[in-house]
Amino acid sequence: MSRLTDLLRQVEGKDRQLAEDLQREFAQLSKRRAFGLNFERHVPETVELPGRPVRRGDKVRFLAERGEPAGSVDRRLWRVVRVRSQGKHRVAELARRDSAEAEIEKATRAVDNLVVVAEFRDPIYPGFKSTGRVERGGDKPFHTVINSENYHALQALLYTHEGKLDAIYIDPPYNSGARDWKYNNDYVDGDDSYRHSKWLAMMERRLKLARRLLNPDDSVLIVTIDEKEVLRLGLLLEQIFSECRIQMISTQINPAAVARAGQFGRSDEYLFFIFVGDACPQRQPLSREWVSAKGRTHTGKPRWDMLRRSGTNAERAHSPKCFYPIYIDPNGPKVHSVGQPLERGCHEAPPVEGVVPVLPIRQDGSEGNWQWAPETFRKRLSQGRVRISGNAKRGYVVSILKDGEYRKIQEGDFIVTGRGPDGSMIAEAKQSNRIVAIPGTQWRIGSHDSTQYGSRLLSKVLTDRRFPFPKSLYAVEDALRFFVSNKPQAVILDFFSGSGTTAHAILRLNRQDDGRRQCISVTNNEVSADEQKLLRERGLRPGDPKWEALGICEYITKPRIQAAITGKTPEGQPIKGDYKFTDEFPMADGFEENVEFFDLTYHAPRPVAHHREFAAIAPLLWMKAGAEGRRIDKPCDEFDVADTYGVLFDLDAMHGFIEMIKQTDSVRMAFVITDDDRGFQSVCGELPARVEAVRLYESYLSNFVINAGRE
Repeated sequence: MSRLTDLLRQVEGKDRQLAEDLQREFAQLSKRRAFGLNFERHVPETVELPGRPVRRGDKVRFLAERGEPAGSVDRRLWRVVRVRSQGKHRVAELARRDSAEAEIEKATRAVDNLVVVAEFRDPIYPGFKSTGRVERGGDKPFHTVINSENYHALQALLYTHEGKLDAIYIDPPYNSGARDWKYNNDYVDGDDSYRHSKWLAMMERRLKLARRLLNPDDSVLIVTIDEKEVLRLGLLLEQIFSECRIQMISTQINPAAVARAGQFGRSDEYLFFIFVGDACPQRQPLSREWVSAKGRTHTGKPRWDMLRRSGTNAERAHSPKCFYPIYIDPNGPKVHSVGQPLERGCHEAPPVEGVVPVLPIRQDGSEGNWQWAPETFRKRLSQGRVRISGNAKRGYVVSILKDGEYRKIQEGDFIVTGRGPDGSMIAEAKQSNRIVAIPGTQWRIGSHDSTQYGSRLLSKVLTDRRFPFPKSLYAVEDALRFFVSNKPQAVILDFFSGSGTTAHAILRLNRQDDGRRQCISVTNNEVSADEQKLLRERGLRPGDPKWEALGICEYITKPRIQAAITGKTPEGQPIKGDYKFTDEFPMADGFEENVEFFDLTYHAPRPVAHHREFAAIAPLLWMKAGAEGRRIDKPCDEFDVADTYGVLFDLDAMHGFIEMIKQTDSVRMAFVITDDDRGFQSVCGELPARVEAVRLYESYLSNFVINAGRE
């Protein structure tokens, strides 16, 4: 606003009247509230990093004494001025001030009683530390599970996957008021008067990053939610994805309905589908419960429509060339011949002996028009796309098979079993109990029951572990199938991964068509509010091994995905029961897939720039190149070339590096470690066109500076 005021002053010196007019319009504009969703954009979030070593320059917070509740300690942020040894212990000298004018406050604390804090406005320099892997998929790409605060994980993924994701599926916290999520490290409950705006601020920051990760030409974002935030979420999505088409589905997740005092029982929730670019749902083979069998829409057979136009532009004058007679032979009945369009003012067809002329006369007796011109009609008649019904007494009806329905026959969705007396095709669905279609917006599907196929299914995989309100495995599978069934190498992200249902669903989709889809799952290692209280009473704190072992990622997500692939529970027993519906087989068979688990780590820019953090960055390079095959984990003297990428460590070895890449057809990326811009350009000029060159560490460091503080 101050900039506009300065410009108005400049205009005033040249044209006083123009300045006054502009000032008047500006005053009116400044009084208006922004149209759409208005909410408090709270102070950018912070995340505590237990276990991260305390270094000079870090922001830290005091930890509560063991056995004491978290709220019993000063929650302010301090800056580490110095770290020194004091006997057998290490202590940190700290400083802070509330404002630029305030006197600096100082303190000293044992390093063990501090936790490093990262603010979202600050640049971060992430790395990945592998915590295990499962390999049963041969040369298939790896799925990845990242233990991290999801905002920082999204920043890291901007380096590896910006504009490359085919789908994002998220099930964010529903903000129920039951302390089901945290803001700035504190659980948000129903008594927090700002809980809705905090939730929106949290979601907005992440959705803006998610938008940049999606392929702008063809991708989809799927967000599930219930009635508590559905209206606010809808407006937020409209603002962030203003250029996209958005549709909401209502889906039944609990046929029994959850009773609520003084309210209707809840049995459903909602899915928002955000279609980015050309994305749209693809027709799928569906069971009868997906679609209504009433009327003519989904009968299991091709849909025939009347040739006479209805609705708009249905009068003769709208399309004079489509007012012509069709002569019907009563012996069939069938089409005998097709006449020419009648001249203006002519209302009767020329008679032809032995046949009955039919004109496009509407029900009110007025003259209409046919949908096809005479030449088009004759061509499609020969294809079997015209059907005649009725008789001479009641009148004849001419029906046609439109292009969309005819295409289903050509693509094999329907099988032609014969021809009728009129020469029209007789076609049936491949399976009488399944329909190839795009469903409506009301889903009442038995397999989407979150009790049967969420909680109870999870209890078979993790026999003695519980997770609140997991999604039905088949509900997630079905939602994604509409968008990735035709993309066997799709990359899908879930950054509110929870129990890992999305990754589990992708395993099933791959098995059904031998796909090579990848799922990136992001979840933190939070412990629930109730469990935290019990653990603190036992003298444990975040960062302690016994505490971290009970976090979501370590206790639920990782073991579930590992168990799903191996077919064995965390205790080593075969999983009991069978998968159902689209693909039925024993759960103990597992899946022929690969997965690797990572913790996100934080690094300082100087060691990165000086090539001392290559091991931490190596998984990012591997993921950027597709997460396939061997990973280059250690630097060498000259260069190394793996299955899908290579790293040039010494620019003097560029000719050998380029030659090896030319001989390895599967290589798609080349990382060049150099400060020499001219040398980097030389490498780019000699690489094959199929190979993308990336300069390290300049691209890595600048990426996270650019993305710092994005709101």
